[in-house]
Order: sequence, then structure tokens, then C-alpha cells
Amino acid sequence: MPDENARAIADLTLDDYRNNAEAFRDGTRDHDVSQNIDALLRHIRGEPPFRVLDLGCGPGRDLKAFTARGHIAVGLDGAEPFVRMASAETGCEVLHQDFLQLDLPAEAFDGIFANAVLFHLPSREIAAVLLKLHAALRPGGVLFSSNPRGNNQEGWSGARYGTWYDWPTWCGLLQSVGFAELEHYYRPTGLPREQQPWLASVWRKT
Repeated sequence: MPDENARAIADLTLDDYRNNAEAFRDGTRDHDVSQNIDALLRHIRGEPPFRVLDLGCGPGRDLKAFTARGHIAVGLDGAEPFVRMASAETGCEVLHQDFLQLDLPAEAFDGIFANAVLFHLPSREIAAVLLKLHAALRPGGVLFSSNPRGNNQEGWSGARYGTWYDWPTWCGLLQSVGFAELEHYYRPTGLPREQQPWLASVWRKT
């Protein structure tokens, strides 16, 4: 079970998203993450449509993108305003769940899209959450994650908590819970590494 400090961290981070939900929606509406969506979908085996969980779906931008491509998208977010926005905007099923208390059906998803969300977890909680994501994927299912990269520092950035993993540490975490790497890359594409703050990676459930 998560400790009380971890729950407090999660609540404070979610409060910032709750209090700034409309500004966040307006500020991220036009962000292009098609490279990341492509990276998830091209590794999923079988015949579409695929069932995809958008973890930390926010206002629903990427739910719309998955649905437009013909897939069955399910959202999940811990901030109530985002759950309402995403449901109204997309018509998709949107689960209201805290990452520290995930309750997902077993082997229910072909893919999980975790774009700019998992880094908000305290490092001591990440393995338990990754295990739950692993269990929610069908055999051979695919997890995509994108996190701001760093040197494994951890703490508050304004009103939100974060952990900034380097690649060896993130890779080790995923492998330790039963994922095999498919690819990783840095974003935005085409820039020098010092101007690429995001580390994206794709993993198969083994």
C-alpha cells in the first residue's frame, strides 16, 4: 500500500491539475504527440481495432486521436475536471482513478499510452504501478511512456511532484517488472540532445 506521504504528494499534484484544468486544456490542445501515438500502435500485434488505455488522459486530446484512427480508447485520470472534460469531449469511457490506487481489469488492453504522466509518481511507488499496468495488458501487449529526462533527481517543480529518470534507471525499472524494450527516443525530434527534454520508450509485456 502507498504510504501517507506518497498519497499527500499525489493529492497536491492532482490539486494543481484540478485548479488549472481549463488552462491546461487550452495550453496543450494543439500539442502534436502523433510520433508517440505511432510508436505505440506500430508495435501492437494482431488486427485492429485495438483497445488502448490512455493513462492520465487529461482533457481527452489523445483519446480523440486514437478514436479517429478507429481504435477503442479508454481514458483514466485522477483529476475530476479532466474526467468530465474528456468524457464530454470524446464520448469515450473515462475512469476516475488515482494512479496509487489503480483498479484495472486483468489482460484488458492491447496497449497503454502513458504520455507525460508516470514521472509524477514518487520513485518508491513506480514499480508497484508498473506491475499493475503489466497485469492490465494482454499477453504481448505494449506500453508507451514519455517522461521528462534527468539524472534521477526527485522533488517538487512548482506545485507538481516529479522524478526525472535517466535512461539506464528507467530501463532497469521496466525490465524488473517484466517488460522488454522495443525502442526509445528523445523528443522533440531533430534537435540537439540538450534541447530534447523528453525520453520516450516503448515496451512489450513478456
